[in-house]
Amino acid sequence: MGTVVMYSSVSVDGFIAGEDDQPGPLFDWLVSGDVPLDESGALTVSQTSFDYTRPYWDAIAVTIVGRHVFDLTDGWDGQPPSGVDHVVVVTHRPEPEGWDPAAPFVFVDGVEAAVAAAQELAGDRIVEVAAGDVGGQVFAAGLVDEVRMDVVPVVFGSGKRYFGALDVQHLLDGPEAVVQGSAVLHLRYRVRTSN
Repeated sequence: MGTVVMYSSVSVDGFIAGEDDQPGPLFDWLVSGDVPLDESGALTVSQTSFDYTRPYWDAIAVTIVGRHVFDLTDGWDGQPPSGVDHVVVVTHRPEPEGWDPAAPFVFVDGVEAAVAAAQELAGDRIVEVAAGDVGGQVFAAGLVDEVRMDVVPVVFGSGKRYFGALDVQHLLDGPEAVVQGSAVLHLRYRVRTSN
């Protein structure tokens, strides 16, 4: 099975969006450099951020998100984001009306089912779990191998937490990587198997 990675850009005080679901400046680092991060050329980062981020993005096969993120993005119009092969959506509701059944999206009820479906689709490639409520649930269930954060120099004060509603201490190993980009600090931790 591939590695399960919880990931997001995050404020210094641990938020992935404001109360209004807006990321504010959390993605500014993705347009602050001169090296294209993808084929579109819309994302440009520093060489350091490219060297850290591009190999990770290339290794992701499946992304797990909650229905809230799916709805906020309008399901990416049926095209998984950033070259990901599949998206697994954790939801208690059916697929949206008129949804194309051929789109590479799987709708499941529960985080354990989401990780199982994602790992089946990913093989030995990375399963990425979007941080937030669903990511926090996957983390609390002990199903995350690694935590990645792109820490942006902003303090939100309140908003949507990186680990969602998680309220129990968990220890991490590392950091395994600390990479300073332009307007971002990339961090990677392994999750301890026992606390």
